[in-house]
Amino acid sequence: GATPHSSAPADIRAVPTTPAAPPHAMASALHASAVCLASAPNALRRRAATRSTSRSVARRARVCRAEAIADPATGVDAETVWKDESECILGTYGRGPTPVFTHGQGCVIWDTEGREYLDFTAGIAVNCLGHSDPDWVAAVTEQAGKLCHVSNLYHTEPGASLARKLTNDCFADRVFYCNSGAEANEGAIKFARKLQKTKAEANGETKWATGTVSFSNCFHGRTLGALNLTWKEAYRTPFEPLSPGHTFATYGDLESAKAAIVKGKTAAVFVEPVQGEGGVFPADETFLKGLRELCDETGAVLVFDEVQCGLGRTGYLWGHQSVDVVPDIMTVAKPLAGGLPIGAVLMTETVANAMSPGDHGSTFAGGPLVCHAANAVYDKVNTPAFMANVVARGEQLRSGLREALKSDARVVEVRGSGLLVGVQLNVQAGPLVGVCRDLGLLVITAGAGDVLRLLPPLVVSESEVDKAVAIIAEAMGKME
Repeated sequence: GATPHSSAPADIRAVPTTPAAPPHAMASALHASAVCLASAPNALRRRAATRSTSRSVARRARVCRAEAIADPATGVDAETVWKDESECILGTYGRGPTPVFTHGQGCVIWDTEGREYLDFTAGIAVNCLGHSDPDWVAAVTEQAGKLCHVSNLYHTEPGASLARKLTNDCFADRVFYCNSGAEANEGAIKFARKLQKTKAEANGETKWATGTVSFSNCFHGRTLGALNLTWKEAYRTPFEPLSPGHTFATYGDLESAKAAIVKGKTAAVFVEPVQGEGGVFPADETFLKGLRELCDETGAVLVFDEVQCGLGRTGYLWGHQSVDVVPDIMTVAKPLAGGLPIGAVLMTETVANAMSPGDHGSTFAGGPLVCHAANAVYDKVNTPAFMANVVARGEQLRSGLREALKSDARVVEVRGSGLLVGVQLNVQAGPLVGVCRDLGLLVITAGAGDVLRLLPPLVVSESEVDKAVAIIAEAMGKME
């Protein structure tokens, strides 16, 4: 696997080419940039396809952006937002009167009252470049002014070039685009089952493996097929009966996995190289290698779910690259387009060859707007300096938390990989999340609600990590 770098610059975030300006709402930047593009002469729009004009568009986007953010005031009323949401939006989130956010910059985000928060949630591991990254803004603005959507009936360049990059840098030969992590896992189930059907029919068999295996504490999504794979009973029970043929094994326990993975019955085995929602548990090399061997012996498809731990989050481009194990399928999503909805199923040629035109599809998937943004994200993340910062800041965060909380009896363990970090408590972490928010730090829970989960943008700085550690220590003290 790839080897992470051990040192990092103090701050690897891109510096805008325009003079410093206050943060802003993303919508304002896109609107202002669109106005600039719409007012350009026809000749300029025709030249937009050329490299020189692409640079010009990026510069113009930054100029428009600077003008748009001169006044960060939004006029948004939090009480109105809470009222509209409570009366009009399906109540599946239970947010309550939490802050109404209006704009962000880097690892900092502001609410309607102008209050500043250090964001160590990153939209649940989505905003890997932080908020309003200038290169990301330029990419989205540029593509929005050219072409947003045409469907998968036609070809566009951004998705093709992104697929080339994705397959160049990992085990995969082919990519299928979708719109979320749950969709990616749904696709992986279908692809694995189709492969089993194809292999059986080639051998003259009329029955084939259709079952799935996943592991304790796992999370693979909330759509019906992905929910079948997901451990937490509170997510599953309201929608039972689910599809038959699924088995849970114990995460990290090869004997348990061996009993669950059965030749002729198990079509696919789903595992997270680092569990996030389940409580921040990294899998060890022995476990992942053992799963690879079991799948080879039984003919099951090995699927690595890297929706949360992939694309640099662990200090490796992909989480499984820390060990010498490769899957047949990998599902990715959250950070890939830096905040726009995207998912992808990466697979070997063997899996891909089982699929035919019409077997699967998506109207929105792989569109030029989201894929152009994803290209910008991927190019920025996949560099030695970027990965070095993730490794260094992750080590700093874990060691800082261990030192700051070492005398607190409620802290059981600090664990994680890269900038996916969990603080295991022997009490519920929900109250701590609230106190941290009051002190200006955004964090979330994991596991059984007893893990404090930290997922800062991957561009987080040394000083921001120190600040987060200090706030958590202060918050723990206020809970005494």
